[in-house]
Amino acid sequence: MSQDRYKSPLSERYSSKEMQYIFSPHKKFTTWRKLWVALAETEMELGLPITQEQIDELKANVENINYDVAREREKLVRHDVMSHVYAYGEQCPKARGIIHLGATSCYVGDNTDILIMAEALELIRKKLLNVIDRLAGFADRYKDLPTLAFTHFQPAQPTTVGKRAALWIQEFMMDLEDLDYVRGSLKLLGSKGTTGTQASFQELFEGEEEKISQIDKKIAEKMGMPDCYPVSGQTYSRKVDTRVLNVLAGIAASATKMSNDIRLLQHLKEVEEPFEKNQIGSSAMAYKRNPMRSERIASLSRYVMVDALNPAITSATQWFERTLDDSANKRLSVAEGFLATDGILDLCMNVADGLVVYPKVIEKRLRSELPFMATENILMDAVKAGGDRQELHEKIREMSMEAGRNVKENGQENNLLELIAKDSSFDLSEADLERVMDPSRYVGRSGRQVEAYLADHVRPVLAANQGELGMMSDITV
Repeated sequence: MSQDRYKSPLSERYSSKEMQYIFSPHKKFTTWRKLWVALAETEMELGLPITQEQIDELKANVENINYDVAREREKLVRHDVMSHVYAYGEQCPKARGIIHLGATSCYVGDNTDILIMAEALELIRKKLLNVIDRLAGFADRYKDLPTLAFTHFQPAQPTTVGKRAALWIQEFMMDLEDLDYVRGSLKLLGSKGTTGTQASFQELFEGEEEKISQIDKKIAEKMGMPDCYPVSGQTYSRKVDTRVLNVLAGIAASATKMSNDIRLLQHLKEVEEPFEKNQIGSSAMAYKRNPMRSERIASLSRYVMVDALNPAITSATQWFERTLDDSANKRLSVAEGFLATDGILDLCMNVADGLVVYPKVIEKRLRSELPFMATENILMDAVKAGGDRQELHEKIREMSMEAGRNVKENGQENNLLELIAKDSSFDLSEADLERVMDPSRYVGRSGRQVEAYLADHVRPVLAANQGELGMMSDITV
């Protein structure tokens, strides 16, 4: 294999074979031919002198593309669509004269782009559902395991491991809603001619308005799409690409949130992403277990979020009925946005499937901070036992400062409870204080929230898409 030319990491390392096929030349050019068949069939059905024999000849040669002929022709005429019209005509001599009749290059180019994005969104949707499914299992399993929560990455009131995972799920569920909306709104360009006026069809059908008005509907139906955009220039509005890439950017943002949380938790040794038996964490530090999958998620996600700017700028700068400064940009930004998001979701599936939780470490950290959080309950218990609320509050404040200094300046354990137990004005035994230190008293409704959220919002969606679940992650570690 030659090693002297650039190869995209998206195809070499990150994206699945399925997504690579969707954006492959063969997929594109066979779709071109299917569109030419759909156009010819539509024109025949509406009364143009096209025969079933010609249609059958076109259909018989959709898959066996003579790429060598197309390549040589393109060297001569410098036009990819006309090169493939020529190559198709070489294989279909009876139908040669009616291929691409009344159409412009965007008929095959733009309609194919929409069809490919629609199929790619279906694959993204399937993988997104599988990420949600794996995280739902994780959230349910750990819905009652107390853990120290953080705001500003500073210790805050406890939550549970499962509740935190539910936050990740909720963002992915929002992405699923956005994806379904955008996928459901996709339409074909149809066949509207060089400036979107269908002037060529007015000529072909001698102004028969009823027939011309059926062209787009018939093409959409034959290509398995609900409809065509009602108006266009030469191209479909590039805002469509913006909407699609924004969905991918949203998924990338959610994946980054999850992966960053996991990276921080792995630093704390509370939760860890999968680590292979023979995996090497560092070339120099043999003991290291780096969160490489989560880091890769963040890295690819950053690319996708920035990539979403491309179609937005392209859409904004399309002059009148079209300019060609979209073409090179679209070839890169749309395909690579999907390939990268595909890789992100494979990584998310892999990580969510193998997350390792360390309850003892979680409990140790939680207990080191819990005395501070338990002070309100301690104060209430002491007041109920006859103490003065204001006096006790001041004592707790002073003891908390002392315990804080003991931890930060001396590197020792948090001794707040010992200080309280020694003070007779609280009249609380060590057993009383230990009851106050039960972590489950401080997680609020976390477990019930997770149960309700999964039952009411997540599992019904997963159940409705049961046939999409169970796919394996396709990643190279």
